[in-house]
Amino acid sequence: MSVKIIECPRDAMQGLSWFVPTKQKIEYLNSLLKVGYHTIDCGSFVSPKAIPQMRDTAELLDSIEASETKLSVIVANKRGIDDAVKHNRVDYLGFPFSVSETFQQRNTNSSIEDSLDVVKYLVDESSKHNKQVVIYISMGFGNNYGDEWSARIVEDWVGKIADIGVDSFSISDTVGISNRESIQSVFKQLNASFTNAEFGAHFHTRPDDWEEKVEAAWRNGCRRFDGAIKGYGGCPMAEDKLVGNMPTEKLVQFFNANNVDHKMNIEAFEASMLVANMIF
Repeated sequence: MSVKIIECPRDAMQGLSWFVPTKQKIEYLNSLLKVGYHTIDCGSFVSPKAIPQMRDTAELLDSIEASETKLSVIVANKRGIDDAVKHNRVDYLGFPFSVSETFQQRNTNSSIEDSLDVVKYLVDESSKHNKQVVIYISMGFGNNYGDEWSARIVEDWVGKIADIGVDSFSISDTVGISNRESIQSVFKQLNASFTNAEFGAHFHTRPDDWEEKVEAAWRNGCRRFDGAIKGYGGCPMAEDKLVGNMPTEKLVQFFNANNVDHKMNIEAFEASMLVANMIF
């Protein structure tokens, strides 16, 4: 049995208060491309005013080495989609779609219904340019803004997006509030209802609860996991400063212990961790 591991340097870097030089980003991405990840979430086509760290994404895509590893970028509106589809190196376009109206407004300055229209445009343009779509279901395991949440609400929105033509989703623990019960209920319900779709996990976590999250998702059919080396980054809106991205080395530890093939070159992975130390 195997698992897809997606490395997310974009999510790790985007909230940094200093700008990582483009040359250093290229060095880091080239080291990650040697590891054997399924996909690397390498940048985003969003407003430089909103995410200044990612203003050099186009240059990165033109400069990094060739690899069989797929590349993903985040888009948040139609303009970003138009920019992203022009790049041959891009395989996946990811869009953050929240089941929380409050968070969708804060994150993309648009409503859920307006975001659904953007998803339709994303699917159409991606099809024209031979790209794949992955929708990040933000606030997928709970809501701390007072909006109603349940696994059924997640299922309903996934169903509407699936009807548009999307079959790849990453359920996102945006502010790190998921637990064993919410993870189990969401993945059990989604995998039962949408047998032709793939559901991944983008967890944000504290250092002491990462394993129960990975185990709950894995035991309930999740076969795609996002991570970031040493857990760097995460959602700046999380109220707990200990919450970061799921550490990739913890994913490797879990899957090694459970004899799951992650297809990663550990020597190359350790080399990329040394580069990460210099950046972060």
